[in-house]
Amino acid sequence: MSFREGLKTIVLATELDGQEEGALEYARKLARAYDARMVLAYSVDPVHFAAVDAVPDQVLDGLTDNTRAALDKMAGELLREGIHSHSEIRQTTVAQMLVDVARRHNAGLIVMGAKGSEGAGPVVVGAVAEQLVRMAPCPVLAVAADWNAGPHRPHPGGPVLLAMERNEAAPAAAASAYSLAETFKRPLLVLHVRTAAEASAFLNPCETRLEEFGLRPSGHVPVECIVKDGATVDAIMSAIEMHHPAILVVGVKRTSGAPGPHGTAFTLLARSRVPVLCVPPETKHMPLAQENGVLAKV
Repeated sequence: MSFREGLKTIVLATELDGQEEGALEYARKLARAYDARMVLAYSVDPVHFAAVDAVPDQVLDGLTDNTRAALDKMAGELLREGIHSHSEIRQTTVAQMLVDVARRHNAGLIVMGAKGSEGAGPVVVGAVAEQLVRMAPCPVLAVAADWNAGPHRPHPGGPVLLAMERNEAAPAAAASAYSLAETFKRPLLVLHVRTAAEASAFLNPCETRLEEFGLRPSGHVPVECIVKDGATVDAIMSAIEMHHPAILVVGVKRTSGAPGPHGTAFTLLARSRVPVLCVPPETKHMPLAQENGVLAKV
């Protein structure tokens, strides 16, 4: 299934505290562009209620009424833009709630907000988003609350930046990035971080890498490959600073090969102010036929 075919339903994680405004903005743009409906998902997480195993009924009733009213207001605003939506309120952890809702509605995308660049917020959202993308049946887009502030904010009409890595998620990430660039009429920048061996041999693997994943320049989407050396995350952050992309697309494996509890995805999610689209491997069989003449045999 192509990115466009799958993107008929978008699940938006709502906090109802203003922190999801950036996520809502991106979800709205994607819903309009791909003619998708939205599911507004809210989690009543028992972790927030001290040592109890569940939220007390009287507390939950009050939360549910207030939350439902807030979600209904948000749904009404979306409908005025022509975006149909409904809400889901669950009593569980955020990551599990989003996975369950996405599976129930066969969603093609989960969108969640980050807390911004100050304090422990990015660490928390990085951990939640990393856990989510390892479990989710679809791509996950994390949008920082301060995505539109600071020197690294996306420029109007900024490109789609694809951080290309040879792993099982690369074909799906490449197809998703191309679809976004084509839909929003943006150039596509493909970043390749050279290995030490490639750098020492003065190799430029761009042409081979683009052909490997079926990414070719066309009249619809200008495709450019850029090469950087060094640590992967540092190279990606450098590319963001230089090119001001509207979105960063990365392919994320189901399990991390990095030592320690977190992988590269966590570091990117915690550090990037540019929205990050984490694309997991295609869970279903991916046909070898090209998607819109772009995704060749991989």
